[in-house]
Order: sequence, then structure tokens, then C-alpha cells
Amino acid sequence: MADTAAPTARLGHAIALILLANLLFAFVDTSTKWLSGAGLAVLQLAFMRYAVHLAITGVDIGRVPCASLPWRTHALVGFRAFCLISATVVNFHALGQLPLSVTAAILYLAPVITCLLGWLILGERIGIGHLGAIIFGFAGVLIIVRPFDDDVNLYALLMLYPATAMSLYAVLTRMLTGQVRPGLMQFYTGVLGTAVLAPAGYIFWENPETTLGWILLFAIGAFAWAGHEALTRAHAYAGASTLMPFGYSFVIYLSLAGWIVFGNVPDLATIIGAFVICAAGLIIWRLRG
Repeated sequence: MADTAAPTARLGHAIALILLANLLFAFVDTSTKWLSGAGLAVLQLAFMRYAVHLAITGVDIGRVPCASLPWRTHALVGFRAFCLISATVVNFHALGQLPLSVTAAILYLAPVITCLLGWLILGERIGIGHLGAIIFGFAGVLIIVRPFDDDVNLYALLMLYPATAMSLYAVLTRMLTGQVRPGLMQFYTGVLGTAVLAPAGYIFWENPETTLGWILLFAIGAFAWAGHEALTRAHAYAGASTLMPFGYSFVIYLSLAGWIVFGNVPDLATIIGAFVICAAGLIIWRLRG
């Protein structure tokens, strides 16, 4: 009985952590959209997201071995950080112009793109079913973006970049797992993000006008850090293929937040497109399982 209960408990912990991670990431995007609507610049918000991240992870740097890693590994860790940072900036920019349900749906094309990049970069085997699911997922994006309409939203097209960058980030994480401590990867992300965005953060800085604004300005970095910590711990309890279906909770969280906080009810095309994208990801998960 105990042998069965232990794996079940580990799976339960993993699911709880992945749901928590996505809730925290939804807090980041919702807070960012709210602060952007309050008049704060996107680059200021992106800077604070990584500055707070750096402040939290910086306490661990003394215990992180860096010098023993080959230069190629340092370069890959740095490029991995760049993928996440650039995805954050573009995503934050689009959040001010799009409903949260749209950004969430397009961003969660990432697992589908990851399957394709895993084949191209890591040499992972994919079959006809995987390729069909990839095409199916992109069809879902076309339903949401409606690129052939006269009123096509270019910001929705722009969201394809963070979806792709996050996919590359995931592939690089697979490559580096076992070679580099998670703490070092977190620290690289904080250092690079803070250094690159500090000048823009200084130039575009404006003080929030309310106490809530100040709280959220610091909270976006704390939420993001905590989300990545929960995500990392979730994968320590269960594999990525097991957890993938629960990752789509992010779409649900942001759709609810958009409705409750901003009054944006997803239209029919967004709902259908999100369903198609999630279905494509689940097909890939099922084929790999």
C-alpha cells in the first residue's frame, strides 16, 4: 500500500505545483497589464521583473559553482536567458494591447513549437502524427489572429515571437539540465535581464500613483521568481510529459482574470482557437506518452 501511495503523493505534489506556477505567471501578466494601463512604461515593468528576480536569486550566488563550466555552456545559459528576457519584453508590450485570453492562447502554442524545435535541434524523433498536430496548432493561431481580415491585430501576430522564444528556452533547458544548477540559470537570467533593461528602466521610469501600484511593481518580479521555482520543483516530482496537460491551466487563469479584472469576455474565435491549440498540445503529449 505504501509503495502505491508514495508515487501518487509525488504526482499530487507535482500537479499542485504546476497549477501554482501557472497561477503565479497569470498574476505576472495580469499585474503587468494593469500597471501598463495605469501609464507605466513596458520597459520599466520588464526591468523591475528582472531586478526583483535578481535580488531574490542573488543570495544564492555564493553557493553556485560557475568557473568550472566550459565557455560553451556559459554561452548557452546566457542565450537561454536572452530568449526568456526578449519574450518577456514582447509579451509585456502586447499585454497592453490585447485581451489576456488572446495572449495566453497564442503563448501556449509554445509546447507545439517545442516539439518541432526538439526535432530540429535535439534530434528527437517525431512522426506524421506530431507534424499533423503542429499544423493543427498553427491553425488555432490563425483562427485567433484572423490574418486575412481587414481588422487583423498586428499585436496578436507579434505574440508568435514570445511563443517561439519560450519554446527555444524550453529546448535549451532540456539541453542544460544535469549540466548546470537551476540556481545558476536563474541567476544568469536575473543578471542579464537587469543589466540589459536598466538603462531603459531609468529613462522611462515613473512612480506609480497608488500604493497598489507600488506593490504590484515589485510583485511582478517576485511572482515570476516564485513561479519558476514552483515549475522547477514540479518537474522534480514528475516528468514534463506527465505535467504538460496541466500547463494549459494558464489559459484558463488568464481568461478568468481578463474577464474579472478588465471585463474582457473572450469572443467565439478566441475560444475556438484556444481549444484547437490546447488540443494540438494534448495530441503531441498523447503521442509521446
